[in-house]
Amino acid sequence: MGGVLVQAFIYLCAAVVAVPIAKRLGLGSVLGYLIAGIVIGPVLGVVGAETAEIQHFAELGVVMMLFLVGLELEPRLLWDMRARLLGLGGLQVGLTVLVIAAAGFVLGVSWSIALAAGLILSLSSTAIVLQTLSEKGLVKTSGGQSSFAVLLFQDIAVIPMLALLPLLAIPELTGLADHGASNATEHHHLSLVDGLSGWTYALVVLGAVAMVVLGGHFLSRPLFRFIAASGLREIFTAAALLLVIGIALLMTLVDLSPALGTFLAGVVLANSEFRHELESDIEPFKGLLLGLFFITVGAGIDFAILMQSPGTLLGLTVGLIAAKALILFALARLFRLERGGDWLFTLGLAQAGEFGFVLLAFSVQAHVLPVDLAKTLSLVVALSMLLTPALFILYERWILPGLERTAKLPPDTIDEQGTVVIAGVGRFGQIVNRLLVASGVRTVVLDHAAAQIDILRKLGIKSWFGDATRPDLLHAAGMDAAAVLVVAIDDRERAVDLVAYARRRYPKVKILARAFDVNHLYLLKKAGADVAIRELFDASLNLGAEALRTLGVHPFKVEKMTRAFRLHDAQGLDEMYELWDLDPDLSRNRALLARVREHGGSLQEAMAAERMDLHDRTERGWTPPPKDYTSALQGEAPADEASSQTRHDIRHD
Repeated sequence: MGGVLVQAFIYLCAAVVAVPIAKRLGLGSVLGYLIAGIVIGPVLGVVGAETAEIQHFAELGVVMMLFLVGLELEPRLLWDMRARLLGLGGLQVGLTVLVIAAAGFVLGVSWSIALAAGLILSLSSTAIVLQTLSEKGLVKTSGGQSSFAVLLFQDIAVIPMLALLPLLAIPELTGLADHGASNATEHHHLSLVDGLSGWTYALVVLGAVAMVVLGGHFLSRPLFRFIAASGLREIFTAAALLLVIGIALLMTLVDLSPALGTFLAGVVLANSEFRHELESDIEPFKGLLLGLFFITVGAGIDFAILMQSPGTLLGLTVGLIAAKALILFALARLFRLERGGDWLFTLGLAQAGEFGFVLLAFSVQAHVLPVDLAKTLSLVVALSMLLTPALFILYERWILPGLERTAKLPPDTIDEQGTVVIAGVGRFGQIVNRLLVASGVRTVVLDHAAAQIDILRKLGIKSWFGDATRPDLLHAAGMDAAAVLVVAIDDRERAVDLVAYARRRYPKVKILARAFDVNHLYLLKKAGADVAIRELFDASLNLGAEALRTLGVHPFKVEKMTRAFRLHDAQGLDEMYELWDLDPDLSRNRALLARVREHGGSLQEAMAAERMDLHDRTERGWTPPPKDYTSALQGEAPADEASSQTRHDIRHD
C-alpha cells in the first residue's frame, strides 16, 4: 500500500508541476506530461521497471478517448467521411509501409523485418494528435477532420496487422522475448480465440461486434434509465466506467483493438439521451489516464541506448518524420485539403504512435523482430512522439502566420458606398450590420475571411471580401463620404492600427470600435476611437439584472441598480484612464490598482444608495430626434452635417 501511495505521489507531483509550466510557456499539456515522465524516469530515476505495467493500465485513457470521440459522431457523419477514411487513411498506411520497408531493404535489412518495421511505424499517435487538436480547437477544421479519419483507419488497421505479423516470423529468432514482450504475453494471455480455426474465429469476432452494437442500442438505454432512477450519481459513474472497461475487455478477449470497440460503442450511443452524462462522467478519468500514459512514455525512454549511438537514433527519428510528412503532404494535395489544413494534416500525423509499442512487443513475442532492434525502434517511436508538440508549435507560430501573410486572394471590387463602413462581420459586427440595415441605413461590409463572406452572401447579406486595414480598400469603400466607421475585426492589434489610421486619414468620420477588455478599450481610445464598447459588458450586465429579478428583486429596483452600475463604471473608466499606461502588465501599475480597489468600494456604496432610494429624481423624459436626423443618416445631407448630427462626447459603455 505504501509503495502504491509513493508512486501515485511521484506521478501526480510531476504532472502538477510540469504541465502548468508547459501550458504557461505555450508548449501544451502533452509535452508537459512527456517532460514530467523524462524528469522522474531517466533524469532522476525515482520510477523504474513498474512504468511498463502502469503504461498498460494507462492505455485505458486512449480507450476512453476513442469512446468519447465516438459519442460525438453519429453513424451518418461517419458514413459521410468514408472517402477520407478509406482514401486518405488507406493510402497513408499503404504508402508509408512501402517507403519504410524499401528504405530498410536498401539498408540491408531482410524483407520480413523491413516490412514489419513499416507496418509498426506507419501508425501515428491517436492520443497525442486528438488531445492536441481538441485543446487547440482544431478538431472541426478540414485538417483536423482529415487527421481524425486517418487515425481512425489506423486504429482499424491494427487488427489485420496483428494477424499479419506472425506470418513474418523468422525461424532463426528463437531467443526469449524481452521484458516488454513478456508483458505483452501476459497482456494477451486471456483470449477466447486461441486455437480456433479461421471461420470459427471470424464467427466469434462478428458475434462480439454484434454484441457491442445490439447491446448498446437495445440494452444500454433501459439500463441507464434504471440506474438514473436510483438518484445515485456515483453509481451512474460506475456504470459508465463499467461499460467502457467491459467493452475493452471483450475486444481484448477476441484479439480486437479495445479502442476500436469502445469507439464503435460511442457511435452507437451518440443519439442516446444519456450521451452528455456519459461524457461528463468519463472525461475526468480520460484526462488523468491519458496524462499518466504520456508520463510513462517519457519515463520509458532509454537514454542509455540513445547515448550509445545518438546520431543513428536521431537520424532515424528525423528520417521517419520527414518521410511520413512528405507522404502526408502529397496526399493532402491529392485530396485538395484547404490551405493551412494541409500543413496541419502533414505535421500533426508525422510521428509514430502508441500502438507501435504494442506491435513491437507482439513482434518480439512472435519472433519477427530481434530484441535489440525492437528496443531501437521503441526509442524512435518515443522520440518521434516527444517531437510532436514541437511540430504543432511550428505550425502555429511560423507556418500559419506565413500562409496568412502570403494569401493571394484578390479583394473584391466594391461597387457601392454607404453611410456606415463596417470592418469585420464576425459574431459582433453581424449584429451591428443587421440593426443598421433593418433601420434603413446603407452599409458597406468588409471582412478578410472568405468563408465568412460566402456565408453572408448565401444569407442574402451583401458584403465584400478584403482586408479592411488596407488603405486602398477603405478608400474604395467610400470612407471619404461615410459618416461612421465601425471597427469589429477580431485581431486586437490590427483593430488598434485601423483606428489610428482612420483617425489620421479621415478626421471627420466618427469611429466606433469593439473592445475585448478594458486595456483594449484604452488602446482604442488612445488611437482615436470616438466610442469603444466592451463586447461582453452589456450582455453581462443584462444577465446580472436577470439574476437579480430571478432572486425576487423588484424590476424597478433592478433597473435603477443596473443604471447606477453602468454610470459608476463609466465614471471609473474615465478616472482610471488618467492612470493607465501602455505597459501590458497592469500589475506593475500600483496607482491604477489602488484606484481599481477604491472604485470597487465606492461601487458598493452607490448600489446600496440605489436600493434604499425608491424615487428616481434623475429620470428625464425622452427627447425625440431632430427633423433632419433620418435624412442625415441616409446621406442626403452633406457628410459634415451628417457627422455633426451623430457626434457625441467620448463614451465607453
